[in-house]
Amino acid sequence: MQTLRDAAVGETVRVKKLHGEGAVKRRIMDMGITKGVEVHIRKVAPLGDPVEVNVRGYELSLRKADAQMVEVEA
Repeated sequence: MQTLRDAAVGETVRVKKLHGEGAVKRRIMDMGITKGVEVHIRKVAPLGDPVEVNVRGYELSLRKADAQMVEVEA
């Protein structure tokens, strides 16, 4: 299982499934990360947290813990 956290900088991936429950999952979905959407990994901070991505035409920063909940496919 590859997650958004594991994706390389410059890679474009498609969201396969969202893990997590309740408010956390709802917050990720409210940010525009839903099943089937393409996500481009723009950059990763030196210590790996946060991850900056492009989703639906805007830039978004995600914490490692949130990125770990998003299962993706290349």
